[in-house]
Amino acid sequence: MDRITTRQLFETIQERLALRWPAGIAGESRTLAASGGPSRRPSMVGYLNTIYPNRIQIIGSEELAYLDGLEARQRWETIQKILSYDPFAIIVTQGQTVPGDLLEAAEETSSPVWVSARRGHEILTWLQYYLTRTLARRVTLHGVFLEVYSIGVLVTGAPATGKSELALDLVNRGHRLVADDAPEFTLVAPDIVDGTCPELLRDLLEVRGLGVLNIREMFDHTAVKDSQYLHLILDLKPLEAISDTDGLLRLTGITGHRKVLDVALPVTTIPVAPGRNLAVLAEAAVRSHILKSKGIDPAQKFIDQQAHQLQKLPPW
Repeated sequence: MDRITTRQLFETIQERLALRWPAGIAGESRTLAASGGPSRRPSMVGYLNTIYPNRIQIIGSEELAYLDGLEARQRWETIQKILSYDPFAIIVTQGQTVPGDLLEAAEETSSPVWVSARRGHEILTWLQYYLTRTLARRVTLHGVFLEVYSIGVLVTGAPATGKSELALDLVNRGHRLVADDAPEFTLVAPDIVDGTCPELLRDLLEVRGLGVLNIREMFDHTAVKDSQYLHLILDLKPLEAISDTDGLLRLTGITGHRKVLDVALPVTTIPVAPGRNLAVLAEAAVRSHILKSKGIDPAQKFIDQQAHQLQKLPPW
């Protein structure tokens, strides 16, 4: 979902935030879309701001006291200015009485005014989290998404390369399944991609020859996980399709990067051939990734040591 209407949001959060809608119901079709970046103004939600107005303006006791302290004309001009920005919604906190002039102006301009029984901080925190998740950029990728050694790993590859069999073997070794076939990924922060499973596919793994397996029922609830951040992509590729003319790949492995929602994520290619234990190779690839993230690169260390030894050789 890349946008949401006032009516849709109200019906979704009404019970959670104890909301009622006393004015501006005619503005129920106003639309809220993703801001496009953390520094983009106006922001989606925040306390009353007449200079950089938030799309959802929260009015607590301090904001009401500010309005009450204005002279009559200045107060009227301030309310008109607030509503001239066509706010997605105005939320008055802690069940406080909405000033009559604000209600009247909201009705005239079809500006939705909600009243919540919750505190302003609770409303702000919860709406920021909810709207960020709801309006975030999303993509569905083909593969199996798992948690291996506490990090999110997406297993990709052409059909019949053994993705599901590898996933089943990893689950059997104590790792956890997040989603099979069509995991959904969401950009929850500028450099963080979160992966989840579509409701229809939750707990399920399709293995060629065995059909659809329910991993939760087979291995207990500890074998599945609702979501996980994506850290590494393991790409299964037939050995005969891999070319290594200079032999360097025997030292460094086959690595690269792939952009998911504009976030560059490391990719490790695992050659697939008869007799290879893919589960052990996948675990080793994940452990190697963890070491590299800590600044430990055995291949580069070996190359540096070899270069150092060559420099010690006497000239011909």
